[in-house]
Formats: sequence, structure tokens, C-alpha cells
Amino acid sequence: MQIECVVPSHSQVGEGALWDDRDQVLWWVDIPAGLIHCYDPMARENKTIDYGEPVGCMALREAGGLVLATKSGFCFYDPKTDAHKAISDPESHLEHNRFNDGTTDAQGRFWAGTMKDGGTPEPLGRFYCLDNDLSVRPWIGDINTTNGLAFSPDGATMYFSDSNKAVRTIWRAPYDTATGTPGEPTVFFDTHSVPGRPDGGTVDADGCYWQAGIDGWQLYRISPEGKLIQTVDMPIERPSRPMWGGANLDILFVTSLGVGLSEGRAQPEAGSLFAITGLGHKGLPQTRFQG
Repeated sequence: MQIECVVPSHSQVGEGALWDDRDQVLWWVDIPAGLIHCYDPMARENKTIDYGEPVGCMALREAGGLVLATKSGFCFYDPKTDAHKAISDPESHLEHNRFNDGTTDAQGRFWAGTMKDGGTPEPLGRFYCLDNDLSVRPWIGDINTTNGLAFSPDGATMYFSDSNKAVRTIWRAPYDTATGTPGEPTVFFDTHSVPGRPDGGTVDADGCYWQAGIDGWQLYRISPEGKLIQTVDMPIERPSRPMWGGANLDILFVTSLGVGLSEGRAQPEAGSLFAITGLGHKGLPQTRFQG
């Protein structure tokens, strides 16, 4: 196994890693800086777009371009033309909230969660589904920091988490793929048993859930039964979002935070983008938003 810093960006909150299996590039963001990055592993080049407002997460769109979940809600964005089209702002009444983590389900619906941005943490976050007809459905609320959204390979299980230091729990819920409706959540993994709190997550081809253990210097591979089966030590304290990529989907890219770091241990690459090879596992293509 080898861990390489591929983009020494020193981002504030590097997040939202998303692999484009057609163009073979990795999209990712620096949330508070409002930067959208596109990393080309073959050219070893990272291009940056200043979007102008916080961008929490994104999905590729089947019709072309990206669908974003931002400070001001859901919108379409074409990086080639810089064209924006607003879709919906479900939390326009909550001026201190913004979107955070998100992903698509197997049918191409875009799920994303919100959170209070800054100040004392409060359970003001909620998960939303942007459906293919561009309608927006709210789901479970009272979440401090919405995170960890991912789906099992068959699409029938939905994973999500709350990163808050007092909660730090990952849940799973049965998922009706026909209607895009999650069932009753149950605890999948309680991260009080490991150093890192739950941040972004993804699933490999074997159905195991990979968690970025923020504040713990580690990544965790958790079996579908909720058992910790692998730990990867990272050179940075605050890994934030793992995502499988590369031509064979066997490279695990990991974003990280460059702020909120502990003192006493040097981590000059904090906030950078990393690529992990030699893990012996593979991911799955990310479904494109169908709307």
C-alpha cells in the first residue's frame, strides 16, 4: 500500500470527492473557499474554479455538467461555460445553514444533507432528496453535521452519519429503490470505539463501507455487518472524504482539512488531496444524476 499526496493544496475544508469514470478525472471542493477542483491523474494536473459561494458536494449529471448542493441550495452548473441554473433552496429560511455531504442513489437521485455553518453546533441539519423531476423531498432532521451518505452496491441500503463529537454515529436504513424512500434507520457503527469521528464515506465493490475518520488520522473499512475489518493510518489528522477512482476504480482518493488541527504533531500536507494505491479493493462507478 502507498499513500501519495497528489495535490498539495492546503485546502480549508477539502471535501466532496467525486470520480468521473468517463473523463477519468476527480472532482472535489474546498467548501468555505467556494472552490471546485478537477484533478487529472494522468496529467497530474489540478484545475480550480472559483464558484463564489460555499459548495458542499456535487454529482455528475447525465445531461452534462454538474449538479451542486451549495450555500444557496441545489443548482446546475456547467464548468465549461460557467452557466448556472438554480433549482431549489429548501432552507432559505435558515440563513446560517449550508449543504454539506451528498451522493446519488443507484437510480440517479441526488441526496444531500445540510448543517449549521459555524458557531456553536446545533442539530439544525436535514437530509434532502433532489429527484429526477427536480422536486425536493426532505427526510430525517435534527442532525448536527450531516455526513457519510453512501449506498450499498445493490442500492437497497442507505448509509449516513452525524459527525458531531457527542454523536459520532453511522446509521443504515433500508432503501426502496423504486420510490427513493429510506426506511427506519438503525445504528451501523458507533465510532466512539475508534479514534476518528465519521466524516465522508463510500462503499467498495464488496459492499464494505469506507469511513474517513476525521480527527483520528485514519480511514476505516467496515463490513456490511458493521464490523471494523481494516484501518488505514493517514499522514493527516483530518481526512474528510474517500472516493474510489482510477481506470480500474482501485485507487482510493482522500480529501482532507487544513483547519482545526491539533498542535504537537507536524502535518504539512493537511488540506491536501491524497491517492492510496495497493489496497486490494475496488469501488463502483458513481451514478449520474438523471434530472
